Amino acid sequence: MRGETPLHQIPEVVILRLPLYVRVLAELESAGADVVSSQTLGRLLHSTPAQIRKDLSYFGRFGKQGRGYRVGHLLRELRQIMGLEREWSVVLVGVGLLGKAILSYQGFAPQGFHVVAAFDADPELVGTTVGGLVVRHSEELAEVVRELKPQLAIVAVPAHACQRVIDHVVATGIKGILNYAPYQAQVPDGVWVRDIDPVVTLQSMTYYLKGSDGKAAAVPASKRG
Repeated sequence: MRGETPLHQIPEVVILRLPLYVRVLAELESAGADVVSSQTLGRLLHSTPAQIRKDLSYFGRFGKQGRGYRVGHLLRELRQIMGLEREWSVVLVGVGLLGKAILSYQGFAPQGFHVVAAFDADPELVGTTVGGLVVRHSEELAEVVRELKPQLAIVAVPAHACQRVIDHVVATGIKGILNYAPYQAQVPDGVWVRDIDPVVTLQSMTYYLKGSDGKAAAVPASKRG
């Protein structure tokens, strides 16, 4: 027992940082590192040693004062905490230009995420093969979920269809949704949605680039959101 803090007491921003810890630790392990200090982790993650120690303390005690963290051990522990020691099945709803790009992306499977089915309501897309998958009609979603039991869904539909599609996904029992639509859908408690909207992200950066005279504001190059 690691002595983790109850999930509801862990700030969401800490959860969102965990994948970054895993990525850096995996890179360190591949490079042959055996031990890493909070100072080094802080430098690699553009954070502070104190923040590193505080984040990890939510999940237990992994290192010793003055001795740092064992890279392999901490990586395995964090992967288990995040559920990354297992494989995850994913369905995609929406096979437009973005959906096709997602199906063609080769970065999911090496990290344990496997897109097992794709759906669209467009008759011209249904029955076509994209990324090795035959596109099925959206009406078949519930049946396929019962058969394949995916745990996650990616939604890549227009904004006007987003809430309806996500309601449909939630009704199948899927609890984790990655939403690429420029719309913040409402979901019941116990369902987790992550929104990815490149336009909103770009708009948030223009604040830093716009000075009062229209020139770029002076912001440290390392400043990241």
